[in-house]
Amino acid sequence: MTEEHIDIQDEEVEDRISNATPDLESDLTDDVRQTHPTERDAEVRTSEDEEEKPDTFPRSYVEKLRSENAKYRQRAQQSDELAQRLHTALVAATGRLQDPTDLEFDESHLDDPEALEQAVDDLLARKPHLEARKFTADIGQGATTANGPVDLAGMLRARA
Repeated sequence: MTEEHIDIQDEEVEDRISNATPDLESDLTDDVRQTHPTERDAEVRTSEDEEEKPDTFPRSYVEKLRSENAKYRQRAQQSDELAQRLHTALVAATGRLQDPTDLEFDESHLDDPEALEQAVDDLLARKPHLEARKFTADIGQGATTANGPVDLAGMLRARA
């Protein structure tokens, strides 16, 4: 460090400094400390910073936090799966789509039935082949509505 010498030529300034009150001296020393920090001040600040910020946590604490987070991730994943299942069930309940999984999952459909209906309408407008098919003709299976007596000989003759 280099020292600087200041020559005071004004006697009044010299008298003010020599006759300074203790309050003025403490103000002067505070000003000097603020403008020129010493090595000791730097060491004190460094040790205070180290005490405030711990570098590591105990292993048991970290493991506890990790297991807690894993539980929350599993719950979130389960709730996502349940929400998708509910969405599929709501789409199937409309009966308008052949395959209810054709409509992409949207969380807003769970809360708003009108939004679900609008989404189904939009999908069917873009892709009409996804609409549920309803068969009404007699396809030769199931119960028939014939009220007459059964004629097995007539059935055999019809085939021959």
